[in-house]
Amino acid sequence: MPLRLVAGRHRGRPLAAPPDRATRPTGERVREAVFNILAHAGYGPEGGDAVADAVVLDAFAGTGALAFEALSRGAAEAWLFDNSPAALGFARKNAETLGETGRAHVLRADALKPPPAKARATLLFLDPPYAKGLIGPAIAALSAAGWLAPGCLVVAETAADEPAVPGLHLLDERRYGIARIGFGRVAG
Repeated sequence: MPLRLVAGRHRGRPLAAPPDRATRPTGERVREAVFNILAHAGYGPEGGDAVADAVVLDAFAGTGALAFEALSRGAAEAWLFDNSPAALGFARKNAETLGETGRAHVLRADALKPPPAKARATLLFLDPPYAKGLIGPAIAALSAAGWLAPGCLVVAETAADEPAVPGLHLLDERRYGIARIGFGRVAG
């Protein structure tokens, strides 16, 4: 079954993804649940939608499913980081297919050693490989490099059995099968 965008201006449009699942895109049902929470939980400016007009950083982007879902739903722009040339190829192809090359900035970058900030994200997606303890170090590195705006909302995906996300003031947490999604703000 192809990977598709769930809602917004690109609703139903397919996303390119590797057939071997070397990259693990967040599934449609989980993305739908996450974005419903972002739209209705009051985490955005003045208690509104956290995605509308957001500057998004998808720090372990893979195919870019989370960033492109955010753009489809009204984010202003998205920055996509990944180390894998193959994953970045899919992310670039998705940006081109969706006509989002002007708002989707795809960079070969390491979230643990990010380049100096070119934008300040108001919404950060972290979906690294499971069970490697990368979320806390990524938050610290991205913050130190200037990528996170004050009050940046963080959506972090971990394996359901991983410990709580360090460096995050948790607002909510949900389990979806083998995944756990934490919503929070950078601690401190």
